[in-house]
Amino acid sequence: MNETVRTPPSVEPISIPVEGMTCASCVRRVETAASRVPGVAASSVNFATKKLTVEPGDGFSPEALAAAIEKIGYEVPAGAMQRALNDAGYGAPGADPHASHGAQDHAHHEHAGQAAADAHASHDHAHMHGDGKLRRDLILAFVLTLPLFVLEMGSHVYEPMHHWLMGAVETQTLHYAYFVLATAVIFGPGLRFLKSGLPALFRGAPEMNSLVAVGVLAAYGYSLVATFAPGLLPENARYVYYEAATVIVTLILFGRLLEARASGRASRAIEKLAGLQARTARVERDGRAVDVPTEEVVVGDMVVIRPGERVPVDGIVIDGASHVDESMISGEPVPVEKGEGATVIGGTINKTGSFRFRAEKVGRDTMLAQIIRMVEQAQGAKLPIQTLVDKVTAWFVPAVIALAVVTFLAWLVFGPSLSHAVVAAVAVLIIACPCAMGLAVPMSIMVGSGRAAELGVLFRKGDALQELRSVDMVVFDKTGTITKGKPELTDLVTAQGFDENEVLALVASVEALSEHPTADAIVRAAEAKGIALRPATDFRATAGYGIEARVGEHSVAVGSDRLMRKLGLDVSAFAADTDRLAEDAKSPVYAAIDSRLAAVIAVADELKPHSVDAIRALHDLGLEVAIVSGDRRRTAEAIARRVGIGRVLAEVLPEGKVEAIRALRGEGERSARSRKLAFVGDGINDAPALAEADVGVAVGTGTDVAIESADVVLSGGSLAGVADAIAVSRGTIRNIKENLFWAFGYNVALIPVAAGVLYPAFGIQLSPMIGAGAMAFSSVFVVANALRLKTVRVKREGAR
Repeated sequence: MNETVRTPPSVEPISIPVEGMTCASCVRRVETAASRVPGVAASSVNFATKKLTVEPGDGFSPEALAAAIEKIGYEVPAGAMQRALNDAGYGAPGADPHASHGAQDHAHHEHAGQAAADAHASHDHAHMHGDGKLRRDLILAFVLTLPLFVLEMGSHVYEPMHHWLMGAVETQTLHYAYFVLATAVIFGPGLRFLKSGLPALFRGAPEMNSLVAVGVLAAYGYSLVATFAPGLLPENARYVYYEAATVIVTLILFGRLLEARASGRASRAIEKLAGLQARTARVERDGRAVDVPTEEVVVGDMVVIRPGERVPVDGIVIDGASHVDESMISGEPVPVEKGEGATVIGGTINKTGSFRFRAEKVGRDTMLAQIIRMVEQAQGAKLPIQTLVDKVTAWFVPAVIALAVVTFLAWLVFGPSLSHAVVAAVAVLIIACPCAMGLAVPMSIMVGSGRAAELGVLFRKGDALQELRSVDMVVFDKTGTITKGKPELTDLVTAQGFDENEVLALVASVEALSEHPTADAIVRAAEAKGIALRPATDFRATAGYGIEARVGEHSVAVGSDRLMRKLGLDVSAFAADTDRLAEDAKSPVYAAIDSRLAAVIAVADELKPHSVDAIRALHDLGLEVAIVSGDRRRTAEAIARRVGIGRVLAEVLPEGKVEAIRALRGEGERSARSRKLAFVGDGINDAPALAEADVGVAVGTGTDVAIESADVVLSGGSLAGVADAIAVSRGTIRNIKENLFWAFGYNVALIPVAAGVLYPAFGIQLSPMIGAGAMAFSSVFVVANALRLKTVRVKREGAR
């Protein structure tokens, strides 16, 4: 891996796990070191996921990046860099550029699929291994610390125990026993703090482990002097603090274990998604069906799906029929009917039928793989609010060390004893560890974006998770977003003496020769009813009027009222019906059979199933809602009425949507504060508007161009996801503010207490042991508070 990686045309970020990061100061150091590596365009670290994300540029070298990280005292796990490169689509460095495209494609997809599986397996293994080692160290530290703590603290709290202990064991012998136990704890389970904290301190870049290491060694070192060279200390200062040093180590290990387990719960969204991948696929090879690992499926393979099986990759159904449970992708509980020509998605579950499909997207190109990447990127995102936290934590640890030194010197000069000064300085070092600060933002992002994924909402860009909560207006494209985007026959009203099915049969037989969208809707309606089409002859189409043809012995004409008048037919008999249809945004066409007016037929672009509920939910959230459409005003307003939207911008050309958004935003700029807009669309012509809006939301069933232009993607295509996305955004930012308030408030309140501000007036001095417990609890509180986001949902009642 010592070669430069050639970046692909569409550059994707690379996320690399980094071991050894323990606080927000580590985050800053790793980011800075990575950003200085040639070929790295941008870098960011998510403390909750312990991952570094870089955007590679020209000349990017994975080896140089790994070396830069290791130089500052952190580590990239073996094989993790290559897996990250494969998962981001870079392939192996030094790959043969002259290999055939097909061979490269096969190898790439196979490698990508296997890399994804390996990455998740190694993540699970590392997580389990890390938890196991932490648990073992904690148990050992607890067993060794318990007798020391009980004997030393018990004799302070319970006076009869003090007298008994002094009579049973000589004080110096007791101190020797304490020394043995404390040494075993500090240089056994506690060695991790020394190994990472002291080198960082000596490099002039102290971090959380540095505070723990200095605090523990200060208490331990003072106790060593009191034990083995007491003559060096004043008589009133010959105390030992072995129990403080060991309890600090034990409590911080306990906090780390709780934090690791809670973090594991927070990352389950990715694990659940990864678990949807089928392990094997039944593929037709050499005339027979064989089971192969999913990563060996290539584009064009014929895949056989039997009842109850999971679909391995994305593809198009060739033959057979079934219903497929797509709830894990769309959030919709009702299985979707699949037949010839239908799209199937990898990870979904087939129900009772069976079918064959042609593989279209495999490996990292499948929708499931893309969703996993989007969720990982969202969880690793750095929000604007994080910038403030980074600036504070950049100087926080050095400031704490300086404060501890000042505290020590102040109490040394003005305090009652040397031991008092040591205890106060150690308490400041321990209680000020900024773990909670480092976790406050990324933990909420990780849980919030994971919850969003469960609701079918994918945040492609980190800023959107923060920006969406302050949106005032949601602007919808109409066709394909609020409506299905595919005309359907909705009404067929026949004149007296005509049979509905016979009219539909004759009209559909003629329309089968037309390419008009209305014709397609009529033909599909006939096929859905099982009506057989008949041969049509003498077909004639007149632009702006309609079509005419013969079907057997019948002459058939289908078209506008102009065509009927041209044929000498009066359409006034259907006036009431056409007015009603027009009010409902339905386009009427007339049918004449054998020179008699036979029927009026309505074709309309029907609403999506959840459009009305989705708009209502947005109103409940206190948001304005508008619709932008290229349709005639009457049609657009009819659709808006049906879904409950009061603001309509109709007859807007595709290129005019950007101007429409600017105009709506301008209305807000004339008020007290500027208006923020979210635009929801699905088509190619929506891409500029999605990019122009403050937050662009793409319907996941839309085009790739629209999705690439958006900040947020609704993976299932349901508009209910818009309200869910806003609810998650609001909940996440509120959660972040709560975490920051706790983390900063905790330090602001307790550092002065640790320094001894209450001692002159009340005689209260904070024990380093209490500081260690409070510090551990602070981190656990932040993690637990973030986990509350796993239950966030849209509240229908009341505005914000």
